[in-house]
Amino acid sequence: MGDPHRVGVVGLGFISRAYLDTLAYHPEVSVAAVADLDASRSSAVAATIPGAEAMSVERLLARPDVGTVLNLTIPAAHADISLGAIDAGKDVYVEKPLAVTFPDGRAIIERAASAGVRVGCAPDTVLGTGTQTARAAIDGGLIGRPMSASAVMVTPGHERWHPNPDFYYAPGGGPMLDMGPYYISALIHLLGPVRAVTGAASRLRAERVIGSGPRTGERIPVGVDTHLTGVLEHANGALSTITTSFDGVRTTAAPIEVHGEAGSLAVPDPNYFDGEVRLFPLGGTEWRALEPQAGYAEGSRGIGLIDLVRADDQRPPRAGGDVALHVLETMTSLLRSAAEGQRIELTTVAQRPVPVPLTPVEAWKAYANNRAGDAEPRGVR
Repeated sequence: MGDPHRVGVVGLGFISRAYLDTLAYHPEVSVAAVADLDASRSSAVAATIPGAEAMSVERLLARPDVGTVLNLTIPAAHADISLGAIDAGKDVYVEKPLAVTFPDGRAIIERAASAGVRVGCAPDTVLGTGTQTARAAIDGGLIGRPMSASAVMVTPGHERWHPNPDFYYAPGGGPMLDMGPYYISALIHLLGPVRAVTGAASRLRAERVIGSGPRTGERIPVGVDTHLTGVLEHANGALSTITTSFDGVRTTAAPIEVHGEAGSLAVPDPNYFDGEVRLFPLGGTEWRALEPQAGYAEGSRGIGLIDLVRADDQRPPRAGGDVALHVLETMTSLLRSAAEGQRIELTTVAQRPVPVPLTPVEAWKAYANNRAGDAEPRGVR
């Protein structure tokens, strides 16, 4: 079968544990190296992963046996680390967003193309059974021609639970760049690319209070808009409205709804891999739940990287750099539209990724063990 694909992880903060829980013992990949600005943290993490070595970022990027760099740094560092990995001839998979500015994101994609390496980017939650089952329902004609969608994310803010939430409220942060990738990526999987956007934004507080950890009670400044509403014009003619907010408390709105000529779909939270998809057909009397029809069952963060490793000339990565750049341009254009008060046409186009057939958890977790057999597990392509 060959050796597992070797991965180096840069950035060992809050989100890293979710990735490592998926990747550390997966048969297709091997976590060979970890790096963090805090050397003690690198050593502690490496001690929990058989075969992993703690080292500096520079050594990790130069290490010849690392095939892919998993970039889990804070958003402001995404571009620098990704470009460093690309310049070292390595594939890179980035935690969302691809970068904090569109020019930086475009530089990542263009330099990767010149270097002949691949780029992947979170979120990979949209490859789970929630979003993929909703997509299968749309593609199967259950709601007829899709006409519109809504996406809603309302929370009081991450300072309630995150011990170091400063970057959420600094340039490059805010609810759109933080949470928007989940919802916009899902809308692209469901309805296709976006051609133009219009946005409006506000900021209700000048500071936030940290609610957990050793800095509890500390006040931090707010340097970004914390509520944004926008309209996405999809290339197929559908219109989506999106709201991302750190200024609310709770909402009864479905995370995503898609409306068509023959019915409506309630789509689960794209921050998670699974969840119930519900259909209300034209002429019906109640919502009904759909059985999972597509997606990686019981998926977890890191599946997008594994999907990148599996990709080839016939099937590009489903959480690929082209979609991530299109999502980034959509988000930054919404913010720009809010600041300038005008509709903005996008310059990038991303094709809807190849759908994920229903793949039982045992199939994707044991994929490498089956590659040498007579048949490939259903749905792994």
